[in-house]
Amino acid sequence: MGKKKKTKAEKVVYYDDNSTIVDMSQVPGMGGKKPPQQPRRKSTFSEKWRTYWSAVRMMLLPTLIAIIAISIVFLVIMLVT
Repeated sequence: MGKKKKTKAEKVVYYDDNSTIVDMSQVPGMGGKKPPQQPRRKSTFSEKWRTYWSAVRMMLLPTLIAIIAISIVFLVIMLVT
């Protein structure tokens, strides 16, 4: 068997500049002007209704399945007792 070499572990050196992690003041380009925002247009009632109905339509089938399952469990328990 050969001789095992002893490796010297490197010691990590931490430097502290007394700044917090979220201090972004020294990052270039962070304090620039913000681009002008486009004025937001108001949504109409029909757009709101279409969005609402599309969300309800996605939830309709799972809701009906849950109601049917709960009803079956209720009827089984009622018939057993």
